[in-house]
Amino acid sequence: MTQQPTMIGLTLPDVATWSQRVSVALGQNPGLFTGPGTNTYLIGTGRVRILLDTGQGVHEYLPVLERAMQESGCEALQEIVLTHGHPDHIGGALQVMERFGALRVSKLPHAGMDGHYALDIHPLEDGSVIETEGATLRAIYTPGHAEDHLCFVLEEEGSLFSGDNVLGVGTTVIPAHGGDLLDYLNSLERLLALEPSRIYPAHGPCIEDGPGKIRAYIEHRNDRERQILAALTDLGPSPVAAVVKHVYTDVPEVLHGAAALSVTSHLVKLESEGRATREDAGDGDPQHARWRLS
Repeated sequence: MTQQPTMIGLTLPDVATWSQRVSVALGQNPGLFTGPGTNTYLIGTGRVRILLDTGQGVHEYLPVLERAMQESGCEALQEIVLTHGHPDHIGGALQVMERFGALRVSKLPHAGMDGHYALDIHPLEDGSVIETEGATLRAIYTPGHAEDHLCFVLEEEGSLFSGDNVLGVGTTVIPAHGGDLLDYLNSLERLLALEPSRIYPAHGPCIEDGPGKIRAYIEHRNDRERQILAALTDLGPSPVAAVVKHVYTDVPEVLHGAAALSVTSHLVKLESEGRATREDAGDGDPQHARWRLS
């Protein structure tokens, strides 16, 4: 397997213009899982534009957003659109509205995610369309990383805002709660069928070869599954941590916690297919179980 790069040490400019219709303001929330931070996007060509995702509400973000608006000729926000309800995407919504006034907040509703925030959610679903001057967004339901995850096609470009489903660098974590690897793989196949010209990810740089990146993601997941099956053959019944250590020799140890989530998601998928079996640890958490081949 080709070694997968990570976002450790990656930097991006605070403000950038990625196309005539797309400007990015970095969320100022760097971290192990967010890389340089969450990309938030100003979309459109007019003086009033859509803001896609809002970061997680850190104090340093608003000056960056204001600078991105000024440099792109955006004087006001039409509405906030969210890819999903993880804190580094929805967490800044109230902060943005405190600065720019009441705005419609549009996303696929999810009580477990949205309930943590005092937001009046305008519901989106698969196929929903949001329009602004110079840009038309079409929502694509893409669960797997999160139950409420939407990607958005930018119709005028044939490009794609991929949220957390496809990252500029590295691979997507499938969380233990709300994540589902089989759903995720199906979502990647759906995105591949769209053949997006470019991909604007929630983390990392712009992806110029959309189909190539999605194919690489699918291939990587299939390779990891083969490695996990081989590890269980070599090790016999094993805890997730042992499988991670055996498989993720190409990943820094600081990322092994995230790798454990991905290994667990693969094992749960294999279990649903009748190819792996768990010996439960008593708490019902698949990450704490011992796993063996069926």
